[in-house]
Amino acid sequence: MNSLFIYFGMIGGMQIAIIVVVVLLFFGGKKIPELMKGLGSGIKEFKNAAKEEEPEDKIEEKK
Repeated sequence: MNSLFIYFGMIGGMQIAIIVVVVLLFFGGKKIPELMKGLGSGIKEFKNAAKEEEPEDKIEEKK
């Protein structure tokens, strides 16, 4: 049982290749750039929102 956990805990080249093939089958080659663009813009918005949020220490000092 312990060796089974170790096997699934490590991702190798073959597992990555299988994931890539499955993603290509699901979405097709033309849809993937659109998905990556959406993912990139989502990450960018998340980072901008994290920058805008002030730490609680600075908010208390302003009061």
